[in-house]
Amino acid sequence: MLALKKLHRAFGGDSFQNSTVGVISYDELPDDTEIRPVQLVAEDKVMSRGIYVCRKGHKPKIGMHIMHPRSETFNYNVLPLVVAGFGVLVRAGRWPNNDFSTTHEHLLLDFAAGLRFLRDEIGCKTVIPFGNSGGSALCAFYQAQARTPVGSRLTHTPGGEPIDLNKYDLPPADAITFLAAHIGQGETCGKLIDPAVVDEDEPLATDPGLDLYDPRNGFRIPPQSSTYSPQFLARYRSAQRDRVRRLDEKAHSLIRQKREAKDLVAKLGAEATLAQVRAAHLDRRMTIYRTTADPACVDLSIDPDDRPIYTLRTPRPDLENYGDNAFARTVTPHAWLSTWSALSSRARTVDNVAKWDDPFIHVHYTADAITSMSEARAIFDACSSKDKRFHLIRGHDHYGFELSVDGVRGPRSFEGAALIADWVLERFG
Repeated sequence: MLALKKLHRAFGGDSFQNSTVGVISYDELPDDTEIRPVQLVAEDKVMSRGIYVCRKGHKPKIGMHIMHPRSETFNYNVLPLVVAGFGVLVRAGRWPNNDFSTTHEHLLLDFAAGLRFLRDEIGCKTVIPFGNSGGSALCAFYQAQARTPVGSRLTHTPGGEPIDLNKYDLPPADAITFLAAHIGQGETCGKLIDPAVVDEDEPLATDPGLDLYDPRNGFRIPPQSSTYSPQFLARYRSAQRDRVRRLDEKAHSLIRQKREAKDLVAKLGAEATLAQVRAAHLDRRMTIYRTTADPACVDLSIDPDDRPIYTLRTPRPDLENYGDNAFARTVTPHAWLSTWSALSSRARTVDNVAKWDDPFIHVHYTADAITSMSEARAIFDACSSKDKRFHLIRGHDHYGFELSVDGVRGPRSFEGAALIADWVLERFG
């Protein structure tokens, strides 16, 4: 493994010590690294930013594109990919560091701008997205639309906002790579959302019969593993879909109210009252409480793998469910429907992977609290490519850290990025 050998020489082992979850400091890059701030402009004239990184004096033929729907430009995989010899563009979209307004359909235009930068400005002959975590769903969605013939692409967001993707240049990537991929932000939220919420405006109001964290339903305080009956789990999953459906209806209602207010003002013209004009400009928000309630987080018998009882952040999912580190806490109605709804979002990894047959590699961490083993396998199996590869890295969490059975993190592995780098070099190097 050429890439792995390079990383061994650079770091003296199979891992590098980095204690910051999900990100790196650019101080960790080798001294002979070029770091170039980049401003990208999508075809709809919206700007976003990124950082292009490569070895000084090197003109790479292969460019790797790293983009997450809401994260900034500090992805931890930059380090091993640059050491392996690639040019790497790591970048944010038009909504950096938040998903408050994020609609995935618009992010596809930002994604396309990044691929064009690597090809046209850097001169890379091969451009490959590196889909990490939520970036994997974005990659799959982009490639699905890029491979869809012009005239058959999407023309609106799920909330009805016009964005005709047939009018834009969406250059297909040459291959797709996934590391710690998940099934999409919407479907992930769908399995995490707490169906025991009975009042969206009162987060403590609970249906005890659907409360995942009620001992009467099988919950045990971590680190003990909870145990839920098949009957409870069936009712629970059905109730999760029902809550998502209600939230979708609320989102559509809020969008409809604003549209009707704008139509009224347009009809009345100068006769519209100030109150009517204000109503036409009002952007309402949705607050979604309690979105850390996947039974598999606390019942290790569900889709067993190497994970301990742990979420992305804490060994107490029951308490995180009521805290402020939650997915989709405050979003616009359009963002809910496009990004976080398990029923409405089109950024569904399994569905979109099935729409292209490009070379594909998927590397999965087996102690990943966000993606189960069956989900990782479903993503891989959905791809019809004749050139695809699946790897497991045992005992590491969603961010690549070695994870003990009690949830204590060790050093971060670079094996996943190295496997992907070698796979790419075999085909395009």
